[in-house]
Amino acid sequence: MLLHKGQKLLFIGDSITDCDRVRPTGEGLFGALGKGYVSLVDALLQAVYPDLGIRVINTGSSGNNVVDLQARWQEDVLDRKPDWLSIMIGTNDVWRQYDTPFIKEWHVYADKYEATLRALVEQTKPHISNLVLMTPFYLESNEQDAMRKTMDEYGAIVKKIAEDTGAMFVDTQAAFNVVLKDLYSSTLAWDRVHPTQAGHAVLARAFLNKIGFDWNRG
Repeated sequence: MLLHKGQKLLFIGDSITDCDRVRPTGEGLFGALGKGYVSLVDALLQAVYPDLGIRVINTGSSGNNVVDLQARWQEDVLDRKPDWLSIMIGTNDVWRQYDTPFIKEWHVYADKYEATLRALVEQTKPHISNLVLMTPFYLESNEQDAMRKTMDEYGAIVKKIAEDTGAMFVDTQAAFNVVLKDLYSSTLAWDRVHPTQAGHAVLARAFLNKIGFDWNRG
């Protein structure tokens, strides 16, 4: 397991990360971490690695794209001084191109997405050495679907940035693709974007596998 005793792990992203977390800081008791994969990660770390005392914080914000993240980066990431940072962003950057195609100012196209995310990672690396980049995803098994194709392109951008900067990479779409072989997409997300608890479990599992979580630790 790559996490060490007493470390602080911060997750940032959009509604998939947010999941009704507490404001201003998603941390603490009584559902403060929200109802999604962040809370599942925290629960499993507490249950299996109670001796490490890992502190988990959720600063996801519903509706955000990568430009929104940039605007609040100092306050919601750097000022909190985490030891680990996980970033999952891109759903709204892509989705707005499809659900509001005529409102161009809401769109974040691939070139701006890549430049902004890369700048954030490069800005952050000197302060937070443990970075995890998680791809956006679309729960559609038809890879020729227009939005699925675009989401895959944005996922490839995340992979490239991770490779270029030495960040850890989690391919969430690949994790979902395994489950989508047997489950219809709406079983995991009614709108193919916001996961059910099973979908959030897929995300939590993919993240924990990447950081070396031992599922059989006694």
